[in-house]
Amino acid sequence: MSFITPAQWQQYDRDGFLFLGKLINDDELTALQRRIDEIMLGKARLNYDRMLMQLDSESGKYEDAGPQTKGHKGETLNYRKIQDLEYDPVFLAFMQRPVFRDICTHVYGAGTPIACMRAMFFNKPSHRGTKLPWHQDRWTNFDRDPLVTIWSALDPATRQNGCVELIPGSHRRVINPSHGSGFLTPEQMVEHCQQEKAVYLELKAGEVALLHNWTLHSSDVNRSETSRRAFSICYMDANTKAKGGEKYPVIFGDGALRPEELGIAASTV
Repeated sequence: MSFITPAQWQQYDRDGFLFLGKLINDDELTALQRRIDEIMLGKARLNYDRMLMQLDSESGKYEDAGPQTKGHKGETLNYRKIQDLEYDPVFLAFMQRPVFRDICTHVYGAGTPIACMRAMFFNKPSHRGTKLPWHQDRWTNFDRDPLVTIWSALDPATRQNGCVELIPGSHRRVINPSHGSGFLTPEQMVEHCQQEKAVYLELKAGEVALLHNWTLHSSDVNRSETSRRAFSICYMDANTKAKGGEKYPVIFGDGALRPEELGIAASTV
């Protein structure tokens, strides 16, 4: 655990997030950018029927975004969300970096197998994007909460293009346990999400942040020419039980997915 110092872990415990710096070099960044564009344009050699894909809203309103369903929805770079990227060999290889394994070991304990709750691309195209309301990343269908999210900037993330906004220290308790996906009520937003408390998660392309899943966050629409593409990975204890019996792929530990098992990546990557 030499990458993150004890002082940084103390900061993370206090704030609920931690800047990790540039963990993606320029060649790796280009490969990830090219790969996600191939996936959006329907040119990647993978099984789209297992990918959850959602088109961006035209209005910018969260409730107007397209349906989140499996399958490709047309050749466009205006997707809002693409999930199940652990089944893409390029993104899986990134997810299995030792630094992320070490973070999971620190949070979940040595020897705990780690699964992927979700591996998700987020996108706010130029002068578009969907406003994301304040919420915590937690769900009522698990017997224990996932706690680790790695958020990687594939483009510069700025206030102008809708970077993530966080409330430091808000990870210490679940605020709206009755909501299935952790979204706050309007009254709770007024109480817990005053704008003067918010911190903007501004990152350069290739920079990465560690987030506690309970840290309150939101994001605005993109008001700039620059797209805001990002890759978010939620790691959880692989012993977690889902109420519906869903199974989640192991990323670290016995039986972990391997990129070579998923087929050959596109030749342009």
